[in-house]
Amino acid sequence: MNLEEVARRAGVSTATVSRVLNGIDVVRTATKERVLRAAADLEYHPNLHARTLAGGKSRTIGMIASNIENPFFLDIYMALEDSAHARGYEVVIANTGYDSHQLARCVSLMIGRRVAGLAVVVSEMDQSLISQLKRAGIPAVFYDVGPVEDRLFNIRVDYRHGIQAVVAHLHSLGHRRFAFAGHHSSLGPTSERESAFVDAVQACSPAATHFSVLATDSLDGGRRAASDILSSGFSPTAIVCVNDFMAAGVLRELNRRGIRVPADISVTGFDNIQLSEYLTPPLTTVHIPRARIGKLALEILVQTLPRPESPPVETVIEPELLIRESTGRA
Repeated sequence: MNLEEVARRAGVSTATVSRVLNGIDVVRTATKERVLRAAADLEYHPNLHARTLAGGKSRTIGMIASNIENPFFLDIYMALEDSAHARGYEVVIANTGYDSHQLARCVSLMIGRRVAGLAVVVSEMDQSLISQLKRAGIPAVFYDVGPVEDRLFNIRVDYRHGIQAVVAHLHSLGHRRFAFAGHHSSLGPTSERESAFVDAVQACSPAATHFSVLATDSLDGGRRAASDILSSGFSPTAIVCVNDFMAAGVLRELNRRGIRVPADISVTGFDNIQLSEYLTPPLTTVHIPRARIGKLALEILVQTLPRPESPPVETVIEPELLIRESTGRA
């Protein structure tokens, strides 16, 4: 089955078929539907890899994420994919599980796929990968962990500002005993949240104390973090979670033990994933605009492709505290 047969079935030119299948939005809706129906009837599937080899231009964008199980990463992917489809690109995704060795394999995979650009939404990083990407000539947008160099761009969130807002909010409610539930303390973005937490607690009051535990970035990791905190002998009035995903597990463990939130312990998250609004109680958190990050990453990559000399940029995003029902007076 080939492009010409689809064109004959749909009664259009091969150029029109190509535009429709590449997602280029200049074809009338009725014509587009006719082409897609003809392709489906004939079970035509374009060989994207062969097309890249023949034409020399890839219409595929790659995304690498640390933990696709966490809705934070999935939200960024969906926004990036929507924007990519509107520009006639496809997106392939790979997951590292916070493993730098797996990240290296994912980068090699993306280079082998000849992606046109790469969004690297990870917390782990290996400097050798920067050289690898530069040698391959692939423009890349990093989330938090990348340098700003030729064809390399970075989107950074001011985590310190977000954590400071959380601690200040809790302090205003009379909290002085703070626990932190985190994961992967050796990785830049997550360790920054923990260090910002420690600094903010120490700065808010001489009487304030803090305690930190680490688990995995998962619902069960949050549950285990809460269990470790409660078993430690430290009696927090507030638990600050590195993200909403773990906070959901923290709330589950507190509920299982009959500990009331926020009457007994206040709980906060970070990211403002959709789940946070539907937890019981709804979670006080810090909003990070995932849709904006995904769209911005795609726009940077697409704008860079025809202009390889584009100057490197770093975009800084200020997070916003959202107060809901999981926090109350100590």
